[in-house]
Amino acid sequence: MELCDLTALDLTLLLRQKKASAVEIIESAYRRIGEVDGRPGSLDSSPLTDEDKRKVHAFITLTDERAVEKAKMIDRQMAAGEDPGPLAGVPFSVKDIFCVSGTPSTAASRILANFNAPYTATPVARMEAAGAVMVGKVNLDEFTYGSSNESSAFQPSPRNPWKTDRVPGGSSGGSAASVAAGEVPLSLGTDTAGSIRQPAAFCGVVGVKPTYGRVSRYGLIAFASSLDCPGPVARNVTDAAAMLQVIAGADEHDATASPDAAPDYLAKIESGVKGMRIGLSQDYFRITYPDPDTGELMTQPLPTEIEKTVRQAAEKLASLGAEIIEDVPMPNTRYGIPAFFVISRVEAASNLHRYDGVKYGLRAEEPITDLRDMYRRTRNQGFGLQPKLRILMGMYVSAAQYSEEYYKRALRVRTLIRGDFENVFDPNGKYRLDALLTPTTPTTAFEMAAVYGNSVLMQYADQLTVPANHAGVPGISLPGGLDENQLPVGIQLLGADYTEDKLFRIGRAFERATEAEAWRQVKPEVLQ
Repeated sequence: MELCDLTALDLTLLLRQKKASAVEIIESAYRRIGEVDGRPGSLDSSPLTDEDKRKVHAFITLTDERAVEKAKMIDRQMAAGEDPGPLAGVPFSVKDIFCVSGTPSTAASRILANFNAPYTATPVARMEAAGAVMVGKVNLDEFTYGSSNESSAFQPSPRNPWKTDRVPGGSSGGSAASVAAGEVPLSLGTDTAGSIRQPAAFCGVVGVKPTYGRVSRYGLIAFASSLDCPGPVARNVTDAAAMLQVIAGADEHDATASPDAAPDYLAKIESGVKGMRIGLSQDYFRITYPDPDTGELMTQPLPTEIEKTVRQAAEKLASLGAEIIEDVPMPNTRYGIPAFFVISRVEAASNLHRYDGVKYGLRAEEPITDLRDMYRRTRNQGFGLQPKLRILMGMYVSAAQYSEEYYKRALRVRTLIRGDFENVFDPNGKYRLDALLTPTTPTTAFEMAAVYGNSVLMQYADQLTVPANHAGVPGISLPGGLDENQLPVGIQLLGADYTEDKLFRIGRAFERATEAEAWRQVKPEVLQ
């Protein structure tokens, strides 16, 4: 087994036992990247080769010189008897939506292709302060707009390591793919409607959306500021908990970051689930979507194998001492996507106005007539289709004549969704849940180009994840099994505000209980 195949905490242990150096660990990571990743995403429009179609393409930028220098510094600290930090020597990748000083920070968009960040995002800075080593920036849907990772301006877009003709999910698909392919044990992603949990499910890894405000957004290039949550992608629950421990906490640069210190997520992670109340909701075993012809809401049950995987997980947890509560009502789940369509577009349109060719990023080079002409030409050349669609829709639904009908109504629906969670997690209520157990996604990873271009169908890949973003509550996706095509099926745990520690306990108990099962021994296609 290569060093790059080990978990983050195993690597830190080897480093402290002097059985491996930080430089050796980083070299192992770059060897794996060289073997499976292929050419990094770029603005070069050359067609895909057969070789390209067999590679993962998780990365946009590799920061190898920076990484090796950091690894050498850690080795010097170890030799001097100093403590480099709890994640010393651990390679990690960063979704290219975070600013990192001295590196390109592109948001996977042409309009920021020449932008080198002058400062570093708080979550990245905290990872590096903990001794972790950034090996590069990974690809994403442009400005995080998508659920498949195909909308990036930097092509080739990432592919799923389990089957490279499938999408890795999005928008943190590069993060999930880099972890699943064994390139890094940890990655930093963001979740606005499920953009950590959905690709984690598609790629068979662990993804965590923390409580809103648990992790600072300083240095994160914003999509929808009231929904964006930075969080970990990891190979197992324990590593995810260790990473969240490092990046969580108050930040003077972010007024929305919680002032409360994070608890010790590892302290009780092995405590089991005995006595915990875990709910199942029928509202998460179906999707509701508008009929394209009539607009009428239609309901469709999830595929049998996905519901079966979740119910088997519930049985496993019950055998460990948890109490399973059936038929938990979450009636407003069905409205999560329509509300997200409106709220996110309004916030995205507002956030995108800063890209105007004046301060940084792309500026149209041809002759212009006035400032407005420069704005128009710069945005036309710099933005892809998805940002343009979001600007147009956001401006439309926030206009004075439509705001009451769309935007304000969506905010009221968001309040109703929050109310569903408050009801079932109320410690004095009828259900008194410690967690809600659901599928993460309505399907397993779909084929490349199968859904891309259909904004409505693409958005409904997030129907089971987006309610947690509306409510601000934490969620974790972890592998629950494989479908008939040998693709990962994700299961999701949702909790009350700031109860990530409970979700980690439950997730870890499920991992331990299933570690010997056959599906856990199957490797992604690129590692076979």
